[in-house]
Amino acid sequence: MNRSLPDVEPLAAMRASRKARAGLGDRGFRYFMLWPAVLVILLVGLFPIIYTLLVSFQNINMFEEDTSFQGLSNYARLFADRRFFESVGHTLLFMAVALPVELLLGLLLALLLLERLPGKQIFVALLVLPVVISPIVAGATWRLMFDNRFGPVNQIISWFAGEPVTILWVVDPDFVYAAILIAEIWQWTPFMFLLLLAGLTAVDRSLVEAAQIDGAGWFTIVTRVLLPSIKPVLAVALLIRALDLFRLFDVVWALTKGGPGTMTETLSIYAYIQGFRQFETSYTAAMAFVVILFLSLLVMLALRRVEITR
Repeated sequence: MNRSLPDVEPLAAMRASRKARAGLGDRGFRYFMLWPAVLVILLVGLFPIIYTLLVSFQNINMFEEDTSFQGLSNYARLFADRRFFESVGHTLLFMAVALPVELLLGLLLALLLLERLPGKQIFVALLVLPVVISPIVAGATWRLMFDNRFGPVNQIISWFAGEPVTILWVVDPDFVYAAILIAEIWQWTPFMFLLLLAGLTAVDRSLVEAAQIDGAGWFTIVTRVLLPSIKPVLAVALLIRALDLFRLFDVVWALTKGGPGTMTETLSIYAYIQGFRQFETSYTAAMAFVVILFLSLLVMLALRRVEITR
């Protein structure tokens, strides 16, 4: 007697349904385990921004604590504040000079130390020492070095000039920008060097060897082989340093405190003075939120540009 074969399709459907339920259960469990970390990130990251936004619509200062809604009065005051825009201009000026110089010097050092050299590890270790120094300590050290009476900088210049030279580096408007840029570039060029050296080390050496066989010179190899290969590293290094320079505070504060007058006052120094010297809390919150919004848009555009060029 012929026995009827079991229907295969219902069995397959039942097995698929069980796998789907198991997959959903595993996925739900993973999401459940991730929620505490996501919640902490949201609290740590979003709460200060939301609180800053709320305070910017209030009127909290040294003399009163008015938490009622004040509309856009702080933002109107901010966009009419000439000193605010001057501090932004000073910050952008430091960025426009320091960023390309640090990139160029870091790239040259990385190319120099890309090959095997005797004592390379010792030289690299000594080279990165400025990065591990606190910026406020670095600024104070350079202030001592720029001292017009006892600092070695003026003494070295006097030796070359053959006569006593007295330059008021942190007071004279003609030299104060140079003093800040020297200290900033000295401290952060090794950071660019480390990032670029790591990127260059990861480049496939066969590409360089093929270019050498084809008769390409050193400059051609650098511009046509090495730099295109580390383009993502270059983009990340420039983005990190640009954001860091935009919040420049420590070195300038240690050297000049924003002086002479407000000539070297950066955005961070102006915000510090308004918030912690004059206690304009709501006005400083409006300033901080505008800066956060601007930097967020800048980062998104930069990351989008990196994605497009990949």
